[in-house]
Amino acid sequence: MSTSVRINLLPHRAQKRAARQRQFVSIAVSLAILGFAVVGLVHGVLSAQIDNQKSRNTLLKGEIAKLDDQIKEIDKLRDQIQQVLARKQVVETLQANRSEAVHLLDQLVRQLPDGIYLKSVKQSGAKITVAGYAQSNARVSTLMRNIEGSPWLEKPELVEIKLVPQPATPGQKAADAKINEFILNFQVKRAAPPMDLKPALKGKAPAAAAATGAKA
Repeated sequence: MSTSVRINLLPHRAQKRAARQRQFVSIAVSLAILGFAVVGLVHGVLSAQIDNQKSRNTLLKGEIAKLDDQIKEIDKLRDQIQQVLARKQVVETLQANRSEAVHLLDQLVRQLPDGIYLKSVKQSGAKITVAGYAQSNARVSTLMRNIEGSPWLEKPELVEIKLVPQPATPGQKAADAKINEFILNFQVKRAAPPMDLKPALKGKAPAAAAATGAKA
């Protein structure tokens, strides 16, 4: 008669279950520690990058402030240069045109044809307005052609011409004859003003700022 041996496996199974639980807990703790380590590392890297970016921003703000100061200085220098150029231009214009009145009177005498005499001469800048009397329209046309051919006068423009009673000469009564009264405009030729350097100065300012920015 055979005898069956019964083995109780419950303690062995409980031990294996407990071992698996301990292994799971160990893995979970390891993963948690690893996760905290990764989060700490990422946080440290991001913090370092943020601090680095803040330092760069501070440096850029400082350089931008320097550039702003340099631009202000350049603007001041440009204004001073423009003032000097304006004064220089005025002086050169005065020097070039100081003999303008002499040339004007000389040309009026030289270019005035026979049969015309003037009663008034007015000047406004380069514009000259003359009024006078002419024996005929052809005399006025001759005067305009003479002005066009003058080295000191240009752009003759007839404003008005009309027949009026001939004015009396001193000591005589007015005559019944008619005479042409005219008004004529023309201009005095003037030396060209010096070249304005303002566009060139404007072009240099951005280049200087860009060069300074590149050095920074």
